[in-house]
Amino acid sequence: MGSCSGERDRAERRPGLFLFLLPLFCPALGEQIRYRIPEEMPKGSVVGNLAKDLGFSVQELPTRKLRVSSEKPYFTVSAESGDLLVSSRLDREEICGKSPTCALEFEAVAENPLNFYHVNVEIEDINDHTPKFTQNSFELQISESAQPGTRFILGSAHDADIGSNTLQSYQLSLSDHFSLTNKEKSDGSKYPELVLKTPLDREKQKSYHLTLTALDFGAPPLSSTAQIRVLVTDANDNAPVFSQDVYRVRLSENVYPGTTVLQVTATDQDEGVNAEITFSFSEASRITQFDLNSNTGEITVLNALDFEEVKEYSIVLEARDGGGMIAQCTVDIEVIDENDNVPEVIFQSLPNLIMEDAELGTHIALLKVRDKDSKHNGEVTCKLEGDVPFKILTSSRNTYKLVTDAVLDREQNPEYNITITATDQGKPPLSSSSSITLHIGDVNDNAPVFSQPSYIVYVSENNPPGASISQVSASDPDLGLNGQVSYSIVASDLEPQELSSYVSVSAQSGMVFAQRAFDHEQLRSFELTLQARDHGSPALSANVSLHVLVNDRNDNAPQVLYPALGPDGSVLFDMVPRAAEPGYLVTKVVAVDADSGHNAWLSYHVLQASEPGLFSLGLRTGEVRTARVLGDRDLVRQRLLVAVRDGGQPPLSATATLHLVFADSLQEVPPDITDRPEPSDPQTELQFYLVVALALISVLFLLAVILAIALRLRCSPSPAAWSCFQPGLCIKSGPVVPPNYSEGTLPYSYNLCVAHTGKTEFNFLKCSEQLSSGQDILCAPLFTYGERNTTENTQISHLTKTRRSHKLTAGLWRNPTSVWRHSRFPEDYHLHSCGKKLNKTHLGTVKILRGFCSRTTMATPQNRPRRGELILLCALLGTLWEIGRGQIRYSVPEETDKGSFVGNISKDLGLEPRELAKHGVRIVSRGRTQLFALNPRSGSLVSAGRIDREELCAQSPQCLININILVEDKGKLFGIEIEIIDINDNNPKFQVEDLEVKINEIAVPGARYPLPEAVDPDVGVNSLQSYQLSPNHHFSLDVQTGDDGAINPELVLERALDREEEAAHHLVLTASDGGEPRRSSTVRIHVTVLDTNDNAPVFAQPIYRVKVLENVPPGTWLLTVTASDPDEGTNGKVAYKFRKINENQSPLLQLDENTGEISIAKSLDYEECSFYEMEIQAEDVGALLGRTKLLISVEDVNDNRPEVIITSLFSPVLENSLPGTVVAFLSVHDRDSGKNGHVVCYTRDNLPFKLEKSIDNYYRLVTWKYLDRENVSLYNITVMASDLGTPPLSTETHITLHVADINDNPPTFPHASYSAYILENNPRGASVFSLTAHDPDSQENAQVTYSVTENTLQGVPLSYYISINSDTGIVYALQSFDYEQIRDVQLLVTASDSGDPPLSSNVSLSLFVLDQNDNAPEILYPTLPTDGSTGMDLAPRSAEPGYLVTKVVAVDRDSGQNAWLSYRLLKASEPGLFALGLHTGEVRTARALLDRDALKQSLVVAVQDHGQPPLSATVTLTVAVADSIPEVLAELDNLKPSVDPDDSGLTLYLILAVAAVSCVFLAFVVVLLGLRLRHWHKSRLLQDSNGRLAGVPASHLVGVEEVQAFLQTYSHEVSLTADSRKSHLIFPQPNYADTLISQESCEKNDSLLTSIDFHECKNEADHGQMDLVLTLGAAVGQSGEPGAPDLLAQPQRTFQGSPSSDSPAPAFTPLPPRKKKNLCLNWNWN
Repeated sequence: MGSCSGERDRAERRPGLFLFLLPLFCPALGEQIRYRIPEEMPKGSVVGNLAKDLGFSVQELPTRKLRVSSEKPYFTVSAESGDLLVSSRLDREEICGKSPTCALEFEAVAENPLNFYHVNVEIEDINDHTPKFTQNSFELQISESAQPGTRFILGSAHDADIGSNTLQSYQLSLSDHFSLTNKEKSDGSKYPELVLKTPLDREKQKSYHLTLTALDFGAPPLSSTAQIRVLVTDANDNAPVFSQDVYRVRLSENVYPGTTVLQVTATDQDEGVNAEITFSFSEASRITQFDLNSNTGEITVLNALDFEEVKEYSIVLEARDGGGMIAQCTVDIEVIDENDNVPEVIFQSLPNLIMEDAELGTHIALLKVRDKDSKHNGEVTCKLEGDVPFKILTSSRNTYKLVTDAVLDREQNPEYNITITATDQGKPPLSSSSSITLHIGDVNDNAPVFSQPSYIVYVSENNPPGASISQVSASDPDLGLNGQVSYSIVASDLEPQELSSYVSVSAQSGMVFAQRAFDHEQLRSFELTLQARDHGSPALSANVSLHVLVNDRNDNAPQVLYPALGPDGSVLFDMVPRAAEPGYLVTKVVAVDADSGHNAWLSYHVLQASEPGLFSLGLRTGEVRTARVLGDRDLVRQRLLVAVRDGGQPPLSATATLHLVFADSLQEVPPDITDRPEPSDPQTELQFYLVVALALISVLFLLAVILAIALRLRCSPSPAAWSCFQPGLCIKSGPVVPPNYSEGTLPYSYNLCVAHTGKTEFNFLKCSEQLSSGQDILCAPLFTYGERNTTENTQISHLTKTRRSHKLTAGLWRNPTSVWRHSRFPEDYHLHSCGKKLNKTHLGTVKILRGFCSRTTMATPQNRPRRGELILLCALLGTLWEIGRGQIRYSVPEETDKGSFVGNISKDLGLEPRELAKHGVRIVSRGRTQLFALNPRSGSLVSAGRIDREELCAQSPQCLININILVEDKGKLFGIEIEIIDINDNNPKFQVEDLEVKINEIAVPGARYPLPEAVDPDVGVNSLQSYQLSPNHHFSLDVQTGDDGAINPELVLERALDREEEAAHHLVLTASDGGEPRRSSTVRIHVTVLDTNDNAPVFAQPIYRVKVLENVPPGTWLLTVTASDPDEGTNGKVAYKFRKINENQSPLLQLDENTGEISIAKSLDYEECSFYEMEIQAEDVGALLGRTKLLISVEDVNDNRPEVIITSLFSPVLENSLPGTVVAFLSVHDRDSGKNGHVVCYTRDNLPFKLEKSIDNYYRLVTWKYLDRENVSLYNITVMASDLGTPPLSTETHITLHVADINDNPPTFPHASYSAYILENNPRGASVFSLTAHDPDSQENAQVTYSVTENTLQGVPLSYYISINSDTGIVYALQSFDYEQIRDVQLLVTASDSGDPPLSSNVSLSLFVLDQNDNAPEILYPTLPTDGSTGMDLAPRSAEPGYLVTKVVAVDRDSGQNAWLSYRLLKASEPGLFALGLHTGEVRTARALLDRDALKQSLVVAVQDHGQPPLSATVTLTVAVADSIPEVLAELDNLKPSVDPDDSGLTLYLILAVAAVSCVFLAFVVVLLGLRLRHWHKSRLLQDSNGRLAGVPASHLVGVEEVQAFLQTYSHEVSLTADSRKSHLIFPQPNYADTLISQESCEKNDSLLTSIDFHECKNEADHGQMDLVLTLGAAVGQSGEPGAPDLLAQPQRTFQGSPSSDSPAPAFTPLPPRKKKNLCLNWNWN
């Protein structure tokens, strides 16, 4: 097979040939390969060379692998030759049956490339089957009363061949009584009919033997024979007789259908078939309850009886023998009542709603019971079913009341389904149940119930007012308003007046709102009592408690308790012994935080120290210790600024200032140390003045620089120098010629303007408005003229195009040849075209008129009358008239009245009427009765009597009467011929009025029977013209016309008669004439049909088709075939039997030979056989046969479940298997067919597996996503195989699949980090914390080991302090922790599994050491002196009360409350003399000292912390009472601080800095003055050339055309001022090629402003590459004079330099003069 399309290039070269050949080749290429062979060819026979027909060569066969693909291996392909060979027996009849054409279609498959070819092999039939009869002999019974011509269907033979090889005809052996007729069915098959030629006589011969031969027309012809035995049966002459005239029986109404009622008997004295009696109901259509066995006379119950409907039946039976004789009897059946009716419960009244508070005995419903049975079977009792709060009370007979019997509760049962059972008293009793639903109405009987017995709410302090903090919810099971709950606050532990300011509750939702911000430090918690109340009547309520806990936030800064100011506001100080070693505890900062938790965890930091590095501060303890040994250079007075910060987020802090004094005892410290000012340091004052001088000189220098720049700018007289600082001055507008932007890129333009004022400006162009994307990129003010012209031209062009477009279209439509004229002269052409069109129109109109006139002119002679022909016709008629002028003719109808006008004889004779008598005109008769006479007055011929044409002329077609008229005076005789015209005055008449015709029912259609003729004496149309027969299907009328014209009616038999259908036919024959009015007569014909045995049994259907399900049980009625025989008597009795049924089908079906009922004898199976075909024969007593075909289609029932077979299973499967991994192979099969056999396999949706269809009925179970053994380790896969039957059947196959583990999960900890707390001084080896990591893997992959990452803590390995159990993860403390040394420990714990490779995860563990009160307070002061003497504090006798005598300083190494110290005076030598500060430790005088007070006072002070239990320390103070201690004060005044050498170095540096800045400032002033003088000298030189610019002519606009685009624009603005001799060149920031210079860019300050003299640039003209300013100067100076005139003198001047080496030089082109007298150069860089 080839392609229908050729190669692409050839098709393009020869499209015409390809299109012509394509329809010829494509049909041939698309056809199948066809072969034709006869059947029964031997195996190996060659059908055809398939390879050759496919276009394959022999060499291609091995590679193409040509083969046959078909369901049955009928053919094969030779691998060597490519021949198609027969591989199995070909039996056409087996393959195609009786199909007229038999073809085998299959596909030939060729590989490399793979292709399919359709092959069709037609199998031709050969005559290999002999016609065969189903039986070798047939027996046929024929009654001796059978009439000749009766036909009997014989058994037909069957030939499996087709065409001429099949059965063609039958032949019968010679017989005097019988003949054979070949008949053909509608399907073309032939069957024989036996025809009785002569009557039979059983007494002469009882049987006949015949031979029937079946022949085909094959070559050679084949035949077969069957023997026919004809038995002559006897006639019937005795009627049956019943044994009783009346039968009576009693029958219970509950008998089952099929129960025998009774059996009637009847006898017949005849023999054989005539004595066989059949029974039937006389009125069978009305008898529906009983069935009668027509053979045995047994009456059975057909349908269930009902006493309540009919109590008695009276049935008339008939007994009919084989000959058709009948006898009758009566059967009376009495029905006995049984308890077969269930009682009925009817509710008379039923409420819609019952309130739940209804009282006991409340009437609910009224019901009535009824039973259709009678007597005790109809007595009924009622009762309630189940445990319901109702009961039934009897009201009256068969009437009951339903009342309440218990308390109702709608909340427990909102409705009741009540079942009432009614039971009768029959045996056995019957009962029925009726259910009703009673809805209970609600009353407010339930209080609201809260969802929780109490609520606890946590609220963070400082919450926003109005925020929702909680919600309470209460439910009320009642309905409507009874269940609608509102909330309120009824009680609280807060003050009533404060409650509303703290919280509120939403009445509808129960949402609790905070009305203010809570403070944890003021209010830690409070409790509310909330009430939920419904809206019932009366209202019910419930209460619940709500406990609100306020959580802490870090909103309180730490509070420093020590150090603090004294009671009088003085600053306290702490003393440090000069001999203190490093680590000596000086003092301790004690602070507390009102917050809690981490918010109160304090840390201490040094913010500022007088001597950094001298003291250290404990981070958590606040202890101040010496960091080194005190030196002599250290100041006596030290100040520390300490910050206390809490651990909240964000942290808050507070500061405290510590004042420390180095002294060994209090006596060494002067009392006024805090008030005496320190002496001033001269070195410090000198440094201060040097810094001030340096600052002043620097400021003066900066101001001088700024002032010089400002004066420089201000002295410039040119506004261009300030142009970039003044908006609007850089815009240069004026009319210019728009450049040509054919290249599509914006040029870079410069305007050089030289005015008469002597100022030369070189500025950028400026755009005044933003341009759209589609507009030319031009500045609007510069191109006003150009845009106007362009716009105007564009509009004109557009209009012209528009007009031309319309004209062109019109022109092409009118005259396609005038396009050129139109394009040049549209207006003229339009007029010309219009004119031309008018001319054509006029010309067409003229032509039409001419044609019309021409046609009219040509048509005129044809419409003229043919006058010549009329004249010729008149001449001919006149000649004929002249010829017939000699005889007078008249006509008169018969039966006219006497004296009727016949003709005007006087006119015809040319005489006047009065001249008739004068001339002796009279009628000369010829011996006949005078029929006519002359009327002498009118001269007319009139009738003289009755004229009867039938009497005068009888049946003559023309009746002429000849008379003569004699004119005596002239002696002339005129002949007159009078024609008597017939009128319809006679009816056609039959000889008889009734006619009987006898016709045998076997008469052949077409038989004719003569009928009597009618007679009509009239002639012509008035005579007999037609016969009509009344409508009848069997007869028609044929009128035969004889030679004499007489018509004879004949009765023609159109259809065969059947006496059984209609024994007599009544016809009416009507004879009619054609006169006016029409006359007719009728005769009644009675056709009697003579009976004969000519009807074989006929089935109701020629083919019975029935469908039966394969699962019907045996005995199921399938169908009933019926054959009717309209003959009477024995000839009408029919017997049924199977014919042509094979041995496998026979046991499955059962046929009742009398009724034709077919039932299932054995179970059917669609899978074994789905279709059965057989014939059923019906035979009457006269041996006439009827046949029908029964086709039984067994419908498949979904009775076979699908089968699932696991062919292979791969278990276990690794959990890391990729999606699509095959797990199992399955095979499914269902024996059913169609949808019942179509199986769909699927698995549950929640499994990671799916089924994929493989080949045939195989499925693959594959994974569709990754497995995870840790989630599911075992899958119980249920494979559902379900067919598509109704109902569907399914099979479940369970597959257990194990998932193998891989190490894909590292151990995981429940938390990202852990925190643990341990009290200090813990025992060694104590368990601190337990960590657990979980690994979802299995076996060794899930074995977790724990380890701690090695680290150091304060230089010691972490393993020294902590260890962890590798198996359990329990952390142990190996050492006892001390809070004062170690506050927290950070661990990194690693959990590793034992997989390969092992996986691990880490978690951080923060171990916090909690403080215990294990350190007693340590007293820092007072201490014993180093020399061992007793320390003493002095108190002057003049001290006032509150005088600070000394201070006890103590610290506690603990933290928090454990370090909060309090001081108590335990013992004093003079109680009441001194007072001790509770938290400060300050000892002050409590009263004024008296003379009687002892000189030496001893005080015992106890320092106690606040730990649990508290620890304390004591110290003894000795106070000496004295007025002064001058020697101590003198010693303190002599202490002078040493001079620091660093201060001298700082002073030196400051002096050098002041000198350097002063020198630089002086040099700047000198240079500035020099530059100013030099500039003044140059300005004097420029004044001489001022007059040259005054004579410059009017300025010209210089433009550049055909500008090429450049990637980056260097915009330069050059201002040449003639008066000031200054030129300014401004370099703004570069712009890009696609961006115009905006207003902002022009107004931006220039980054560089340089003034250059053109004279200096003159001598540098020869330099090759310069900057833009020097190049401009060179170009100006080439004419010998600086300035612009030389530049204007040269129209095309090329500069030597450019902004870049790649950019071309600018070109200058003079433009038309402008009105303003300025010279502007448009400098465009290409």
